[in-house]
Amino acid sequence: MASCCFFIAYKRPRPIIAIFVPFLLLFLFFFLASASASATSSKNGTARVVLHSGEELLRFQRVKALLARIRRASSPDGDVIDCVPSPLQPAFEHPRLRGQKPEEAPTARPKRSHGHVGGGEVVADDRDDDGDDEHGLQQAWWASGESCPEGTIPVRRTTEADLLRASSAAGRFGMKPRGGGGGVARRDSTSSGHEHAVGYVSGGQFYGAKASLNVWPAQVASPAEFSLSQIWLISGFFGNDLNTIEAGWQVSPQLYGDNNPRFFTYWTNDAYQETGCYNLHCSGFVQTNSRIAMGAAISPLSSFTGRQFDITLLIWKDPKQGHWWLQLGSGALVGYWPSFLFSHLGARADMAQFGGEVVNTRPSGSHTPTQMGSGHFPGEGYGRAAYFRNVQVVDWDNNLIPAADLRLLADHPACYDIAGGQGGAWGRYFYYGGPGRNARCP
Repeated sequence: MASCCFFIAYKRPRPIIAIFVPFLLLFLFFFLASASASATSSKNGTARVVLHSGEELLRFQRVKALLARIRRASSPDGDVIDCVPSPLQPAFEHPRLRGQKPEEAPTARPKRSHGHVGGGEVVADDRDDDGDDEHGLQQAWWASGESCPEGTIPVRRTTEADLLRASSAAGRFGMKPRGGGGGVARRDSTSSGHEHAVGYVSGGQFYGAKASLNVWPAQVASPAEFSLSQIWLISGFFGNDLNTIEAGWQVSPQLYGDNNPRFFTYWTNDAYQETGCYNLHCSGFVQTNSRIAMGAAISPLSSFTGRQFDITLLIWKDPKQGHWWLQLGSGALVGYWPSFLFSHLGARADMAQFGGEVVNTRPSGSHTPTQMGSGHFPGEGYGRAAYFRNVQVVDWDNNLIPAADLRLLADHPACYDIAGGQGGAWGRYFYYGGPGRNARCP
């Protein structure tokens, strides 16, 4: 786990910080003073502190990181967002990243071939509007008017309550349960409690995936359940060496403590056993964006028969460096998964998947009423059902091409279903989701 991001939040953070900062400064002073005995002189005569062990250096960096986090924003939903110096983010605790800095943005992004690729806000009378928003996603904490400066990244503060929820659930904070299904289309999800309504392409070589999906306030019935909509890139075998990269929106009371839809990422290289995590809860994903907070609430949201708001996600493998990059909207890079994190995905993906997933714990012996997407079936159409539009993949030559051979699959169509089509401004698209428990899904 990345201990640099575990900072206890309270209802009144400002007085706590005001009291805590002098102690941090005092600690830093005594730490440096104790190290002065081993200080050496540089050529210009100034003292240079020598830290003799990796543990000392790590401790020193964490103190500096905490001091840097004095600048922070409070979100209307109760989140506290800390501005953490980019080189001190959790990713750089990985042995292969220590002492490094984030990579520069890729020079070659996927080339748009043909068809329409959308982003931003979709309105009923103008569904092919790309929008001008670079991010294609808005977050609730922006309402404070505060932001993080260049050279830092916004990190949603982990609270004591977050840790206690994970502990009470006998889980590992920020990770999916072992053998948790992971949302793979070819895996039988009946026994794991994970249910899906997805479109997928397989049997080829894929170097990325892109789609626009609208965001809904899905109702989750139990803290032990979640509802998500995302893109998966998958490679390997469905045993212990499955590799996945995942990004989308999620409602997870156990992970976040509320029912707000939140932007998230996930990865694993061993079928969710020991590696990988959500967002920045472990060393792995390297964030480069100073505006987007992983795990922060999304706002505004789509409403039934009202305005629809979607986000555009693109994940692709940089042909030069080989890392997997995540882009939002029309060009905002969020960060990347280093290629060395993976075995099979180190080269390419064997499957790209799009759609929804819920956890069904069968409360009281019946199917959960946890919603997928909007909580309405795909047959209800635009403004009522959740959708993915302009579903595309990236080929070997870094071209974005429509996912023409997209197969649709619903584990339990009476509970959550999927239906799609192709043509017009939306390219390859589908509607998906449902209410869970109903007369046909007892």
